[in-house]
Amino acid sequence: MASLNSFNSRKTLQVGAKSYEIFSLAAVDGLQKLPYALRILAENLLRTEDGANITAAQIQALANWDANAEPSQEIQFTPARVVMQDFTGVPCVVDLATMREAVKTLGGDPKKINPLAPAEMVIDHSVQIDYFGRGDALRLNTDKEYERNAERYKFLRWGQGAFNNFRVVPPGTGIIHQVNIEYLARTVFTKELPDGTVQAYPDTCVGTDSHTTMVNGLGVLGWGVGGIEAEAAMLGQPVSMLIPRVVGFKLKGTIPAAATATDVVLTITQMLREHGVVGKFVEFYGDGVSQVPLANRATIGNMSPEFGSTAAIFPIDQVTVEYLRLTGRDSERVALVEAYAKEQGLWHDPSFEPKYSEYLELDLSTVVPSIAGPKRPQDRILLSEAKGAFEKTLVPAYASAPHRKVEVTLADGTQTDLDNGRVVIASITSCTNTSNPSVMMAAGLLARNARAKGLNSKPWVKTSVAPGSQVVTNYFDKAGLWEPLNELGFNLVGYGCATCIGNSGPLPAEISKAINDNDLAVCAVLSGNRNFEGRISPDVKMNYLASPPLVVAYALAGSMDFDFETEPLGQDQAGKDVFLRDIWPDPTEVQRTIDDTIDREMYLQDYANVFAGDERWQSLPTPQGDRFTWDDASTYVRKAPFFDGMKLEPEPVTDIKGARVLLKLGDSVTTDHISPAGAFKPETPAGQYLGAHGVAHRDFNSYGSRRGNHEVMMRGTFANIRIKNQLLDGVEGGFTRDFTQPGAPQAYVYDAAMHYQAAGIPLVVLGGKEYGSGSSRDWAAKGTRLLGVKAVIAESFERIHRSNLIGMGIMPLQFPAGESADSLGLDGTESFDITGITALNQGITPKTLAVVATKADGSQVAFDAVVRIDTPGEADYYRHDGILRYVLRNLVTA
Repeated sequence: MASLNSFNSRKTLQVGAKSYEIFSLAAVDGLQKLPYALRILAENLLRTEDGANITAAQIQALANWDANAEPSQEIQFTPARVVMQDFTGVPCVVDLATMREAVKTLGGDPKKINPLAPAEMVIDHSVQIDYFGRGDALRLNTDKEYERNAERYKFLRWGQGAFNNFRVVPPGTGIIHQVNIEYLARTVFTKELPDGTVQAYPDTCVGTDSHTTMVNGLGVLGWGVGGIEAEAAMLGQPVSMLIPRVVGFKLKGTIPAAATATDVVLTITQMLREHGVVGKFVEFYGDGVSQVPLANRATIGNMSPEFGSTAAIFPIDQVTVEYLRLTGRDSERVALVEAYAKEQGLWHDPSFEPKYSEYLELDLSTVVPSIAGPKRPQDRILLSEAKGAFEKTLVPAYASAPHRKVEVTLADGTQTDLDNGRVVIASITSCTNTSNPSVMMAAGLLARNARAKGLNSKPWVKTSVAPGSQVVTNYFDKAGLWEPLNELGFNLVGYGCATCIGNSGPLPAEISKAINDNDLAVCAVLSGNRNFEGRISPDVKMNYLASPPLVVAYALAGSMDFDFETEPLGQDQAGKDVFLRDIWPDPTEVQRTIDDTIDREMYLQDYANVFAGDERWQSLPTPQGDRFTWDDASTYVRKAPFFDGMKLEPEPVTDIKGARVLLKLGDSVTTDHISPAGAFKPETPAGQYLGAHGVAHRDFNSYGSRRGNHEVMMRGTFANIRIKNQLLDGVEGGFTRDFTQPGAPQAYVYDAAMHYQAAGIPLVVLGGKEYGSGSSRDWAAKGTRLLGVKAVIAESFERIHRSNLIGMGIMPLQFPAGESADSLGLDGTESFDITGITALNQGITPKTLAVVATKADGSQVAFDAVVRIDTPGEADYYRHDGILRYVLRNLVTA
C-alpha cells in the first residue's frame, strides 16, 4: 500500500463480485486531460507516492504538464513487471548472482537480492538456422540449440529456483514480444496486498529488448531498457525519467489492397524518423484508431526503436478487449480491463483530442508497397523503385564491374550462378511481422498461388520460417498453407528471433566461398525490424526489410536487381509469364482465411503449459542453492567483475586527464557496431580466447549466446566486421591505432585497450549523430566500460544507450550544437583532458564540461561539451560508478 495519499485518490472499483483498490485519476484536476500515456504515468505516481522518491510535486507537475515545453521535470516511474529475452537476460541473472556474492562480502544477507517486481524471461534468441529447406529442420535446429546452450540453460534453471518472482518460458515457445502480447501482458495488473486488499492498476513494463514497445499495441505502456536498468527495476529501483513530449499521430483511412501492415509500419518509421521523436512518446489517436486491428497496432508499436521514440502507444478500446478474449485471457480479466479503463478515463474516446506536443497524420489509403534498406530500417524504398535504388547503392562500390556472374555447383549437383544483388537469404522471421496473421496468411497464400503456377524459389536462396509463437504453426496447418510454403523451401526452422538477431546460420559452403572469393555484394530479405551492417550474416553486405509475402516473392525472384512490375517471376505450365500481380493474394481471401482458422481454443491450447517446456528442458540438470557455484572452466557463465573492489561508500568522482581516443566513429553507429550479436572468427580476440580455453571453432556459438562471459564480451566490443574506425583509413572491423606502441600501429581494439590499461591511460570514444542507436544492448556499455573508456563524446545519443553508459559509470558528452569532431579539427590522435566532473561530488550536475584536446605538436583544441546526465537520479548513478553499485549499496544499508 502506498505510504502517502496526498490527493485522497484511493478508491474502490467493483467489477462483478470482486472489488479492487484503485487510485483515481479524477482526484487530481488536470490528469484526465492528459494524453493517454501520461495518464498511465500519473496513476503510477499516485499509487507509489512515498514522499521521498515519488512526491506530490511530481504528480502536480504531470497535472500541470505544458505540452510545448522542453522536458525538465524528473519523475520516478515504477514498472509493474520486467520482461527479458535470453541474450540480454542471461547477463542480468549473472549480475544478480554476482550481487549475492557482493552483498555477502559487504556483510549483508545475500537473500535480499531477489526481483521485487515480477520478472519473466522468454528464451528466444538462441536458435540458429543451421538446417533449412527440409522437413526435419525444426528438430535438428532445436537439438543443436540445446547442444550449444545447455550450460546457459542450466544456469537459468538455477535462477528460476533460486530467485523469487522470476519465471522462464523455455526454448521453442516463441519470440518474447509475441508471447508478451499473446499471453504475458495483463493490460490491467492486479496485486494482492498483505492485508488481503487487491489493487488494480495499469500493466506497465520495461524489457531488456528494445522491441518491448510491441506491447504498446495492447495499451500497455512499456519500453526497452538495457539489462542494467532492468536489473535495477527488478530490485525495486524506480526508472528515473523526465516527463516527455508526446507526439499525437492521427490515423485515418484504410490500407489499400496491394499494401500490408508492414508497408504501413515502414511508412510510419520513415515519417517519424524524419520528424524526430527520440526521447518522446508517440500516441495514436483519432477516428481511424478503431479501424486498426490489434495485430497492426502491435506491428506499429514494435518498430518504435526504429523511429526512435521511447514508446508508441494505442489506447485501450473494444479492439483491445476483443483481442484479449481471442487470445485466451479469462473472462474476469477481460471484464476488469474494460471496467478499469472506463472508470479511469483510459478508454479511447475518439471525440476527445488531448493536447499534444507535436502532431502528425497519415491517411492509410496512401500507403504503397515498400521495403527498407540496405542497412537502416528507416530508409524506406517504394517497391516500384527498388531495382533502381539497389543499382544506385551498388554502383559506387562496383562501378567498374557492377555484374560479375560466378558459376557455382551446389551440394546436390545443381549448376547455377551468383552475381551482385542475388538474394541469398529470404527469411520470414522476427516479432514485428510473425505476430500479425494478416501478413503471415498473405505469405502462405502467395506461396500457394505461386506453386499453382509452377513457380519455385531460386536454388541459391536460403529460405526459412521462424514464427513468433506456435499459434502461427497451428493456423498454417489448419489453413493448409504449410505444404506450398515447404515446397518453396520455407520450412519451419524454429521458434525464435532468428535471422533478425543474426542467427541466420551459415550459408551453404559453396555459396559462401563464391561470395567471399569474388567479393560479391549479395542480399538478405527478411520480415524483420533490424537490417544493420554485419548483423544478418557475415557474408551479406546488403539487408532489406520486407513484408512476409514480399520475402516469398524475393525468393522467387532471387535478386534485388529485379522489377516486379515489368519482369516475370517465371512461366506457368503453359509457358505464360507469371508476374507478382498474378499471384498476389486478395485481401478479402486473406481475412476470410484468418476468420476461418484462428480461434480462442488455439491460444488456450498453446499456452496451457507455457512454463513447463519439452522433454529436453525438463531433463536438464538443475543446480541447487541460494548462491551459484561458479565454474572457473566455464566459457559461458562467469562471475561478473562489476563489483570487484567495491566499498560500502563510493569513491569521489574525478576529472579525466591524458585520455587517448580508442575509436573515432561516424554517424549512426549502432549497438550492433559496438557489441555484435552474431558469429565470430578464430583469429579475433574473442576467438583466440575461446581457442585457448579448448573450444573448437564449430562450438564458438555467437557473441549473443556468450553474454554470460565477460571475457568473451569485452573482447567482442567494437568488433563488428563492418565498423569503420576513422583512426584507420579504409579499414573495416574491430581495429584501432595503438598509441602506446612506437608508430601507433594497427591493432585489435581489445589488445590496444589492454595496453592502455596497463599504462594507466584512460580512454574516450568520439562519435557522430545517433550514437548507440538500435538494440537495447547493455553489453555495448558494459564492454565499453571494461575496455577502460571513461567518456563518449558524440553529436547525439540514442536514448537507451546514453542511459546504459551512465549505468556503467561512463560520462556521455555531446559536442557543442552544430559542432563535431571534424568541424573542431579533431582526428583522434590527440590526448584529452576533461574537467569539471568533480562538481558532481558536491551534488551539482554541470551543464557543460571543459574539454581540451592536445595534438602531437602541442597545439590545443578547446570546447565545452554538453553533459548528457539528464536527471538527478542519473547523477546519483554516475557518482556511485554505475546503477548496479548504487542499488547494491542501498540494499545493503537498508
